[in-house]
Amino acid sequence: MSHTLGVRQAQKRRTRQALLDAALGLLAEQSLSSLGLREVTRAAGVAPTAFYRHFRSTADLGVALVEEALDSLHPMIGTTVSPDDDSDRRIARAVALIAGHVDAHPAHVRFVARERHGGVQPVREAIGEQLARFAGEVKAELAKDPHAAGWSDDDLLMLAHLYVDQMLSTASLFLETPRDAPGERERVARLAARQLRLISTGRAHWLD
Repeated sequence: MSHTLGVRQAQKRRTRQALLDAALGLLAEQSLSSLGLREVTRAAGVAPTAFYRHFRSTADLGVALVEEALDSLHPMIGTTVSPDDDSDRRIARAVALIAGHVDAHPAHVRFVARERHGGVQPVREAIGEQLARFAGEVKAELAKDPHAAGWSDDDLLMLAHLYVDQMLSTASLFLETPRDAPGERERVARLAARQLRLISTGRAHWLD
């Protein structure tokens, strides 16, 4: 019995992932608000009724995609805001991490960039909640910096949001830059590094 249940659970996970992957592929060319349930199930190779065993609606599926898309960004937070190591090396490493993430997950980045201000309210809210969570994590990292002594919670949170917005902006720029255009990618990397350096400079002198 336990073996049968294990097989069923594994099949259920595979079907759910197939639906997520199919939706993500379709969303490369359209917004979530225009995505049809039957499109998704046809692309996933499952019956339309199977959809409701995993998601209540396409909006619910979109929320699951938000979680899948943004969960992998958390490891970059410490690298981006840490005061340790030489600042230029740290910034270069952060930009390279963002570029690598975009290259590895372009569909996820495109989905978040498009739906952050899209027409599906639950998905907009889910993205907003995830970004607020990121900002909270960034704030916690910033608070560990001795230079943060004397900063108010509001100012630390403001700085945290600056870093989160910058990460998203840089990711979007890399997304729109072809991988086979090294000159353009280098230009984006230089711009992103300068912008991060500007934030870091302001961070160092805010209390002056």
